[in-house]
Amino acid sequence: MPELLIELLSEEIPARMQPRAADDLGRLMTEGLAAEGLTHGPVRAFVTPRRLALVVEGLAPRSPDRVEERRGPRTDAPEAAIAGFLRATGVAREALEVRPDRRGEVFYAVLRRPGRPAAEIVAEVLERVIRGFPWPKAMRWGEGSLRWVRPLRRILCLIADGGAAQVVPLTIDGIAAGDLTEGHRFMAPEPIRVTGPADYRERLAAAHVLLDPAERAARIEAGTRAAAAARGLVPVEDRALLTEVAGLVEWPVVLAGTIPPDFLELPPEVLRTSMREHQKFFSLMNPSTGRIEGFVTIANRETADGGAAILAGNARVLAARLTDARFFWENDLRTVREKGLEGMARALDGVTFHARLGSQGDRIRRIEALARRIAPQVGAPTDLAAEAARVAKADLASQMVYEFPELQGIMGRYYARAAGLPEAVAEACAEHYRPLGAEDAPPTAPVSVAVALADKIDMLTGFWSIGEKPTGSGDPFALRRAALGVIRILLEGGHRLALAPLFGQVARDLLAFFHDRLKVHLRGQGIRHDVIDACLASPGNDDLVLLVARVRALQDFLSTEDGANLLAGWRRAASIVAAEERKDGVEYSFDPDPAFAEEPAERALFATLSEAQGRIDAALAAEDFAAAMAAMAALRAPIDAFFDQVLVNAENPVVRRNRLCLLHRVRSVMGRVADFARIEGS
Repeated sequence: MPELLIELLSEEIPARMQPRAADDLGRLMTEGLAAEGLTHGPVRAFVTPRRLALVVEGLAPRSPDRVEERRGPRTDAPEAAIAGFLRATGVAREALEVRPDRRGEVFYAVLRRPGRPAAEIVAEVLERVIRGFPWPKAMRWGEGSLRWVRPLRRILCLIADGGAAQVVPLTIDGIAAGDLTEGHRFMAPEPIRVTGPADYRERLAAAHVLLDPAERAARIEAGTRAAAAARGLVPVEDRALLTEVAGLVEWPVVLAGTIPPDFLELPPEVLRTSMREHQKFFSLMNPSTGRIEGFVTIANRETADGGAAILAGNARVLAARLTDARFFWENDLRTVREKGLEGMARALDGVTFHARLGSQGDRIRRIEALARRIAPQVGAPTDLAAEAARVAKADLASQMVYEFPELQGIMGRYYARAAGLPEAVAEACAEHYRPLGAEDAPPTAPVSVAVALADKIDMLTGFWSIGEKPTGSGDPFALRRAALGVIRILLEGGHRLALAPLFGQVARDLLAFFHDRLKVHLRGQGIRHDVIDACLASPGNDDLVLLVARVRALQDFLSTEDGANLLAGWRRAASIVAAEERKDGVEYSFDPDPAFAEEPAERALFATLSEAQGRIDAALAAEDFAAAMAAMAALRAPIDAFFDQVLVNAENPVVRRNRLCLLHRVRSVMGRVADFARIEGS
């Protein structure tokens, strides 16, 4: 079947916009074709710095004929209404069909739309896509009205069917679609005529353009590993940089260089960050020392000198950048030696954290106070945690972090070591920001845990207190991430911590937010949100470790036959009691009296309830939720027997009331474990 090939050739597209642009082109074109009834097979989108390309396989030669029916006004409607319907549908009065309706007869217009050739539909859809393309930023150039991310130079659009290729007739702002493209800007700039998707990729590759970003990334990665191995080094993995650089070049050429000896004593993170941010270099590390000793840069062309001139120019720029970094490093070390790390931190008294929450210095003092409260509960020495809290943010006042904000915490560890502070304090400087994302592990060292929790809880309580909470459309202060960080630190470390006292006046609202975040976090582990809801009414729901232990035990219990049947029994008991209370206008919440039990099954339920309640209370007091579930499971058989053998609504009103109170007690005893009314279906 025919294949559609589209290429939009422009000046350089920013690398950060490329992946989404490829997705948008594929999505918008397929949506447009589908709306016109034009069917097709698989769709593949590609992007390079200069071009967006799309291949649509199995394109139907034309859209099918379509019949559409539109219901109009009743036949006795005013003439104005009927005339409006005729104008809207474009149908003559005599062509309308009359059909019976519940209230009389109604006009129907039957619209028969013949199918159209694929080329005609593609031209219309592509023009709409190009003119309305959702670039984050677009520009207009020349005299036309078209806005594109950078000046659009060519449109290639053709439908290939076997050996034949049809150019789609389309002109936008003077740019006519054709079957021509261009190769590499410097190595093969001449126009290239193509006849279809396969021919297109082959001719571009011959003209030094790799169309697929994944192929360019693979070539960069393989070349970097080979260059590193030739020097006895290993590349430092950086997937984000790899993706970015693959979007900067159409024909990647790997060039490797060496870090000048004068800079080898700089912290490796400084070298990596400077080279990455300023020059998009990949770092090469000596595996035996951990030092960064080399780099790889990716050129966009092959040169006669094998890249020697490119490397020389890059080396000069690199030396200048690293000279600046060394200057910052040495100045910061001098400050630490002269003033100490707490002295460096004092400069933060003059740095605003938030207009309504004070300075960074104010925030440090709040974190210290929280860390003192948290430390004993996570096994950290109080004074050591307080010291770490006082200096954890000190590197925000350093020249290095001012230049490279992403090094906050990392540089704090180096400066703490240079100041001779305990290693636990130095590690807390680096680790208190963690976890930074789903792939980042939370801190585990007690001092780091205390400071990390204090840092995040201060963020949350502070912004909650001034009404700056996350909304559905935004979370400018990353408060969701802070809450998830607290959750992960506590759960993964098994730290028992009551959060409500730390949250202060915002405890109720903030704890509800935490419970919502907890549901999201546990969803990926197969934990049901309704089971979490059922446990939230229990005491200690601000101790997340305790809460999750209860939730897991309840979910495990409900997945058993005993659990499912007992839940059904609870639902039946709760339903009967609720219905009779509504009917009678009273509550059956008094303690039932075994003396009024008439049936063996009734007496058995009394006895089992008393025993189960004692076992459940003892298990809950010991926080042994598995034992509590086991004690509750003993109720299953007596409850089943009660409903099978006992008539709740007995003729004797005293016996009836007693039995209803007994069912209320069933609900009450089980409610000690969880609020079963919140389980879905209850």
